[in-house]
Amino acid sequence: MDGAPLLDVADLHVRFHTRTGIVEAVRGLSFALGREKLGVVGESGSGKSMTGRAILGLVPPPGEVTASRLAFKGRDLRTLAGPELRALRGRHISMVLQDPKFSLNPVMRVGDQIAEAYRQHHRVNRRDAHARSIAMLEKVRIRDARRVYDLYPHEVSGGMGQRIMIAMMLIPEPDVIIADEPTSALDVTVQMQVLAILDDLVTERGMGLIFISHDLALVGSFCDRVLVMYGGRVMETLAARDLAHATHPYTRGLLSCLPQLDKPTAVLPTLTRDPSWMGS
Repeated sequence: MDGAPLLDVADLHVRFHTRTGIVEAVRGLSFALGREKLGVVGESGSGKSMTGRAILGLVPPPGEVTASRLAFKGRDLRTLAGPELRALRGRHISMVLQDPKFSLNPVMRVGDQIAEAYRQHHRVNRRDAHARSIAMLEKVRIRDARRVYDLYPHEVSGGMGQRIMIAMMLIPEPDVIIADEPTSALDVTVQMQVLAILDDLVTERGMGLIFISHDLALVGSFCDRVLVMYGGRVMETLAARDLAHATHPYTRGLLSCLPQLDKPTAVLPTLTRDPSWMGS
């Protein structure tokens, strides 16, 4: 990572106070994000998505977020609330959520939702926002964008809904994008197209991208660095090109569980977890 970080996170904790005790979702996570593509991988429940939500102040009650440092371009995110936090979301840091069914407004046309996201952060009229929204739909490889603009969320497929969510998060032109499984509902061809769009934005606009995924092979080929999480902790951070040569037993275990077409086996290996990975 070159230059000052866009995001600087130190000793991040996310806790949920429940009737049966405290649940630690994220335990002392630290990392810095520059103008790069940072992959975050791990099993379900490892704290990947909760980390992204904590950065944007989207952890719902009874959740509690603490950190010794949580800064965007040197600005302390821990002190932001209300209008200041809403102004930051979308315009400077966007999050592409995993399932568009729960993120898109079901009674509002998808194009109007994209235009609203643009007008929220840019002083433009409705006509300009409409044109910009159609252009963004085309950029995420949606055919017949003018027709799709007028559709409701229930009228689009899961894959198209995911591309619409990506368009909505990209249109304010943020500095950082947190993408939570952004290509999980897309076929391979469209997946590569969307990844190419994200790659161009990071390269051309100098953005930072946090790419949350279960797909180690995809992260290894697409990202610059990889952060491996287990039980809310970081097990290992390494360059993506070195993922195949990871040293931590958890990362090695994840890699060994991947099926290999050129080396078929009767029984896939399973991951043996060491309690010491959870720390104290």
